Amino acid sequence: MRLLIAITGASGTIYAQRLLDQLDPRRHEVHVMLSQYAPQVIEAEQPGGLRLPEGVRIHNHRSMNLPFASGSNPPDAMVVIPCSMGTLGRIAHGLSSDSMLRCADVMLKERRKLILVPRETPLSLVHVRNFELLLQAGAQILPANPHFYNRPTTVDAVADTVVARVLDHMGVEHRLTVRWQEEPE
Repeated sequence: MRLLIAITGASGTIYAQRLLDQLDPRRHEVHVMLSQYAPQVIEAEQPGGLRLPEGVRIHNHRSMNLPFASGSNPPDAMVVIPCSMGTLGRIAHGLSSDSMLRCADVMLKERRKLILVPRETPLSLVHVRNFELLLQAGAQILPANPHFYNRPTTVDAVADTVVARVLDHMGVEHRLTVRWQEEPE
């Protein structure tokens, strides 16, 4: 699969890191794009910065000269994780002022898998209406709401409960967490 992982300036970069930790560039073609503010949040939240597996390709959000900016060459799935409300709103309204937004627009128009992982609370009516527009357009909205039924004991394990659901919706097999009513190995 060709996968595009977009990271915005929202808090919650642990979700992006844990997702990248689960994607094997030998099995999937993995591309990463950072928004303008993502590096600042990564610096604050991820000691040592973002760890990219060998073979992951990184793209500049300011360049439209990349394959995914055209409907003739979309990835199989795009995940925006974490997704800021500003990015979510711009995607909902079809604004394509940078390549991250253009790629999301391409995913919607080509009816490809676009997964948005917002990490915001509380929500305003504007957020909810943007959610509605995106759901109607075909995006999947997967809020960063962890579950606790398998009693995670570390911050990584809590984040993994969200990342496991993202992987499920991407169609990527994993053994990241024990599923509900599944016997642990």
